[in-house]
Amino acid sequence: MHKIFSSSRFLVLIAVAGSFIASITLMLYAAIAIIQQVASVIMSGYVSTKAGKLIALDFVQNADIFLISTVLYIMAVGLYELFIDDAIELPGWLVIKTLDDLKEKLIGIVVVGLAVDFLGHAVTWQEETGILYLGAAIGFVIAGLTVFVAFRKKTG
Repeated sequence: MHKIFSSSRFLVLIAVAGSFIASITLMLYAAIAIIQQVASVIMSGYVSTKAGKLIALDFVQNADIFLISTVLYIMAVGLYELFIDDAIELPGWLVIKTLDDLKEKLIGIVVVGLAVDFLGHAVTWQEETGILYLGAAIGFVIAGLTVFVAFRKKTG
């Protein structure tokens, strides 16, 4: 039984490979989207403040895709480091010793993603009301995640 459980940790390689492939796919997708966006801006030749804000928003949303790609990469590296080989050379900020370390890194990037999502809605919002509710909902999620991280640190 010991040998089965010891060897079964390699099943995590499925999650590692899937996360890594998804990360690469999103990274390439966002890079292509930015190249297309730049080409579109140059070809149109149209310049206005409103168009500039929309273009900036598109770039920020593509940056969000890069962030999601980074989350998937961190998941892949973190799971590999936790279950397969903890001797790989990584920068200090990416060293993951526990599952809680991985959760904290992911939560940090989720918070940034939520902020970028709210920014996208705030820039394009057309209605007179409602954005406050969206902001409050995102704020509650961020507050909940903050409490979760703080609680884990106290009990861990």
